[in-house]
Amino acid sequence: MNTIELMPSIRRALARRDFTALNDILDDAPAADIAERFAREPDDISTLFLKGIALKHCAEIFSYLPADKQLRIAQELSDDELARLFTEMDGDDSADVFNMFEPVRRESILRRMAHKEREDMLRLSSYEEGTAGSIMTSEYVSINERLTVSEALNKVRQTAPDAETIYQVYMLDDQQRLTGTMSLRQLILADPLARLDSVMISDVVSASSDMPQEDVARMISHYDFLAIPIVNHDNKLVGIVTYDDAMDVVEKETTDDFHRAGSVGVLEQGLSSTSLFTLYRKRIVWLVLLVFGSLFSGAGIAHFQGLIEAQAALVIFLPLLIGSGGNAGSQAATLMVRGLGTGEVNIRDWTSLLGRELLISCVLGITMAVAISPISYARGNFDVACAVAISMVAIVMVGSLLGMSLPFLLNRFGLDPATASGPLVSTLCDSCGVLVFFSVASMFISAATGTPHVSCG
Repeated sequence: MNTIELMPSIRRALARRDFTALNDILDDAPAADIAERFAREPDDISTLFLKGIALKHCAEIFSYLPADKQLRIAQELSDDELARLFTEMDGDDSADVFNMFEPVRRESILRRMAHKEREDMLRLSSYEEGTAGSIMTSEYVSINERLTVSEALNKVRQTAPDAETIYQVYMLDDQQRLTGTMSLRQLILADPLARLDSVMISDVVSASSDMPQEDVARMISHYDFLAIPIVNHDNKLVGIVTYDDAMDVVEKETTDDFHRAGSVGVLEQGLSSTSLFTLYRKRIVWLVLLVFGSLFSGAGIAHFQGLIEAQAALVIFLPLLIGSGGNAGSQAATLMVRGLGTGEVNIRDWTSLLGRELLISCVLGITMAVAISPISYARGNFDVACAVAISMVAIVMVGSLLGMSLPFLLNRFGLDPATASGPLVSTLCDSCGVLVFFSVASMFISAATGTPHVSCG
């Protein structure tokens, strides 16, 4: 039975305050699916539900809720309830919620936790936001390298219930430094009497605790790891980052890039939970800036007012041309932003990519010029058709070069390249397109009429 079919039974049991029935239902229900449904429920209903069910179910479901929902529910829980909840949750998930509170409440919660859990919470919550340390967990299996394989398997059995993953086992020396690793499969197949330091993989891929979390996620993806060990500056193992946490980072990074690409500031909460004022504030700055940026297009049109009066057919093709430039620029920007984001390209590749983009944009422009030439000739004349065709090639090339270069320029100055796509590139391409089109048209019309130049002056 899927979660949608279970929800009526859950609501009926909750209405009767029959928490025994609720726990029976939750025994067979995926926690992530239940959390997804209750994320849409009113906070008072969600709080009542979580307070009544077994602690193990509460911890699992609570960890899957959106951060803003977690905070609102946590505000309704007592410090004792939170201490028990954090003890049951995975260390990295509980540290994220713990860091949302004011220092006074943090101290109160810590006083109610056992010594080991308190020390673990303090350590995990001390890492800077956005680093590997902030998303790692301390619930892993580590074994001294001097043990035999048989002894190691016994240790795995003892620690497995509290570990987030046991598929990879890490070997440490007497100073807790990371010296090797083995998968559980390798450990099971190894000679039971062999010492770990003789059969383990010594060349361990690891990440430092202060490494940006996005880089750690890329490493996990690159090496196809289920988890990656995190070490401090002394190469001591301090935690692991698992695949599911890395995917959360990738999802958030992708969402942030989409927001920036649309000239919207990064939203700290979900769209449905963000206030109207916050949505207004995140969008208005770029919109106002782009409005003033569009004034350059208007100024360009005003400058060529005389030309427009002499050949009104030109105006018909203006939206088509500047739109084509903006589209080409947005395409190029999207490709470059993605390449920079995945590490496929870097700032040193700009020169080599420039030649490729010039060739591609020229061919694209010629193809589009050929497609539009019959229409421009029919609506105008030969001079208009030539002006439109040449302008199309030039505008597509200019737009593509702008779209390709802006992400590199922003990256060079330490800014997010995603800002260069979407509305920003389109606005710049519009202004350039107006100037290019009317400059080219001015030369053709002037040559055709025998006048030196046609403008508003």
